[in-house]
Amino acid sequence: MITLVASLKGRSSKSTVAFNLGVWLAQGEVACRLVDIDSQATLTDVLEVRREEGYAPPLRVLDKRALTREQLTGVDQVVIDAGTADMDSLRLALALCNRVLVPVQPSQADIWSAQRFIRLVATVARESLPEVIGFINRGDTHHAVRETNEAAAALVAAGIRFIKPRLSQRTVFWRSFSEVLAVFELKYKGKAAREFLALAAVLYADLVR
Repeated sequence: MITLVASLKGRSSKSTVAFNLGVWLAQGEVACRLVDIDSQATLTDVLEVRREEGYAPPLRVLDKRALTREQLTGVDQVVIDAGTADMDSLRLALALCNRVLVPVQPSQADIWSAQRFIRLVATVARESLPEVIGFINRGDTHHAVRETNEAAAALVAAGIRFIKPRLSQRTVFWRSFSEVLAVFELKYKGKAAREFLALAAVLYADLVR
């Protein structure tokens, strides 16, 4: 399964999501490969520091040169972190992936961006388009807040497969990158860890049965 974490919106925590997914898969002893095609190379940087700090499991990341069918086979799971500065690489990743995971913040601008992204996915020339999965990211910590629920409804209306687990606006997600540890490594029983693990359980349901 090749999962592309992407959107047209900057600062949507794509790299944070990709990093946490990579650590979670590696801790579960799943054969996985991480690919960073974001020109900012944030995922590459955090994994380099993680290796220098000696945290286990160590994670290796490949760059856009790995965007070939040959390079992306031979493992059970692939997670690709994408930015928007290199649209050629993004389009190539869309042509290779099985699904696209889109973090969407509860704002009208993010909803519009998600709708444009769906149209971009539809332009990829291939036999079958990847599944587009959206979830609320940086949502209000109170689940009853109107804007967050309205954003979820808008994603459903846009034709995205919306999944209910959401990540809230919590400081620990910022710390995850600065301390090069996944949220569940920082505080396993914390609220952020529970949110992320719920998200991972839906995305990789076959691994947690």
